[in-house]
Amino acid sequence: MFFTYLRRELRRRRKAALVVASGLALGIALVIVVSSVSTGMSRAQDKVLESLYGLGTDMTVTKAAAAPGSGSGRPKFEFDAKGDDDATQSSDRVMVQGFQTLASSTVTRIGGQNGVAGAVGGLSLNVMKVDGEFKRGEFKQDEGAGQGGRSGPGGQGGTGQPQGEVRGGGASFDVNSYTVYGTDVTEQGIGPLTSSKITKGRTFKTSETDAKVAVVDSAYAKEKKLDVGKTVTVHGTKFTVVGVSTADSGDAAANLYIPLKQAQTLSDSKDKVTTVYVKAADSQQIDQVKSAIQKNISGTTVTTSADLADTVSGSLSTASDLASGVGKWLSIVVLAAAFLVAGLLTSSAVSRRVREFGTLKALGWKSGRVTRQVVGEALVNGLLGGVLGIGIGLAGAYLVTAISPTLTAQLGSSGGGTGGGRFMGGPGGPGGPGRAAASKTLDIALTAPVSLSVVLIAVVLAVAGGLIAGGFGGWRASRLRPADALRRVE
Repeated sequence: MFFTYLRRELRRRRKAALVVASGLALGIALVIVVSSVSTGMSRAQDKVLESLYGLGTDMTVTKAAAAPGSGSGRPKFEFDAKGDDDATQSSDRVMVQGFQTLASSTVTRIGGQNGVAGAVGGLSLNVMKVDGEFKRGEFKQDEGAGQGGRSGPGGQGGTGQPQGEVRGGGASFDVNSYTVYGTDVTEQGIGPLTSSKITKGRTFKTSETDAKVAVVDSAYAKEKKLDVGKTVTVHGTKFTVVGVSTADSGDAAANLYIPLKQAQTLSDSKDKVTTVYVKAADSQQIDQVKSAIQKNISGTTVTTSADLADTVSGSLSTASDLASGVGKWLSIVVLAAAFLVAGLLTSSAVSRRVREFGTLKALGWKSGRVTRQVVGEALVNGLLGGVLGIGIGLAGAYLVTAISPTLTAQLGSSGGGTGGGRFMGGPGGPGGPGRAAASKTLDIALTAPVSLSVVLIAVVLAVAGGLIAGGFGGWRASRLRPADALRRVE
């Protein structure tokens, strides 16, 4: 009887049912679209942070760069006084980049802190190479000077020396800067190299802790015409290129990756690292791990992904703030309005069915049965609205993904106190100790993935909407008396 009456009433009042379901559908669809876009922005921001940090890294530990003037000063380059004319000369300097060094034992101490699942050290270097040639000048004799005679006013008359000047000559040198990152080849699951994919050759072997091998970034390899099997010379040491990597997003962390021990040898930084990359055992305990490291290892700066997220600006950051702020509250307001309208329409529909419900009560229906009938109708309307809302929401999310609007992420300078995985200098940049990383812009394509949890939330909202609407109508129906059927005619 319940379902028969329910089906008949919904069919008879299908226009009113469609209006209620449509209102709920719009609210639910908006929730799905906003939630999926927010998820897409969160993933885009994670992708940006991975380009700064490396996949799997939750935080970095560094030591702020020394104050200007306290270091060794500007790099000095020495050249031999060769006798060969136009002889090409070259000199380079390998410098620790960005931060003060930490003892390698610090990595072990950090790895032993509560909540730390893994810790690995790395050494960031900047190589400045100067090469070119000295050109001898040519002596040009004055045309008016005689052989040993006077050359006119101010000349060297009587000396017997030729009169003239040296023209041309000088020096022509190119300055090239590139970044080198010393990576712990025994622990390759954390750190900047994990944000790149090996597109040619292979990555390091765990046995190559002190081998003269290198992985080169694809952009730098193209610029310098490097490939697997070729050699690259750093400060007089030749490294064989075993792999070419391509950054997943933005620029690579470094132009060249070599084993940590080799990097320490080149920079005369034995048992030193500049950055410790840390992975937390539980993402919910990142703040606690950060506090523990800062407390137990003095003089260090701990930077989490949340800290780096604050440095990301541009349209990605703006859109993310709008989605999490305005979008969230807009969804709540629209959904609340949809629930309220559905409740009022259901209550209004009950008012127009006074004679019907009054007659049913006169025939013996209890108030509870009438209320259940109204709530059942409203619940079906809510479920119908949920189905429509999920359909519209999925279509909206698919449309966003199909269009894939491009958002920009501006990465501010990391400096000595906040940097984690970015290295200054970059391809072609000047670099230098204590210098902040230059800001750059990344283009990120926005997607709107819809998770199963979002769909389940939509179903819950549909049921909740139906129950709220049914509550309005049921309360109104329960107050009707059989005598009302005799005084009210539809």
